[in-house]
Amino acid sequence: VRVKDLASVEGIRQNQLVGYGLVVGLNGTGDSLNNSPFTRQSLTAMLARLGVNTRGANLRTANVAAVMVTANLPPFAQSGTRIDVTVSALGDAKNLQGGTLLVTPLLGATGDVYAVAQGSVAIAGFQAEGAAASITRGVPTSGRIANGAIIEREVEFALKDAKTLRLSLRNPDMTTAQRMSSIINEFMGGAIAEATDPSTVVLSMPKDFKGSMSKMISEI
Repeated sequence: VRVKDLASVEGIRQNQLVGYGLVVGLNGTGDSLNNSPFTRQSLTAMLARLGVNTRGANLRTANVAAVMVTANLPPFAQSGTRIDVTVSALGDAKNLQGGTLLVTPLLGATGDVYAVAQGSVAIAGFQAEGAAASITRGVPTSGRIANGAIIEREVEFALKDAKTLRLSLRNPDMTTAQRMSSIINEFMGGAIAEATDPSTVVLSMPKDFKGSMSKMISEI
């Protein structure tokens, strides 16, 4: 059994991102502005930023939908790389098929912008109606944009400068933690690993180790 199958390095993980945006270009299946005041406000504010004054006007479009955009920021993701995003309707839109997400900042738990999303929404569900019946398959109000977000900010994690690291066991067990620390010490030829509790093994960089912490983790 490999160490990486039993434990993960604490701090090296994905981070969840979320944002609020607008999907346009819908074929009359968007939000009804009378029932979704947040969509009306967002549409008015967006047009105002583009130099179009619609305040006080009676907007009747049904081709716009307010959506929540979510994504997972991978560990060590670099600025300029792309990630997938999920788009979900927030109002009473019936279908997001054919829609295009406008520029949407994606925020982390700290409130900072880590990525910006935009692109055509692809959905797996569909909805069809006839004279006397209707049918829905899947969820037409939720879709994805492959490589739809560009990372603008990196999550700092200085692995190369670290002197100690913690391995977190996926299934905490004191016996497993002790055995893991013992086999690591035997492999590295020194007391560098210590099981502090059933879910944690602390690693220390040996003074005579010729390499970085990332190299030591790779060997372990």
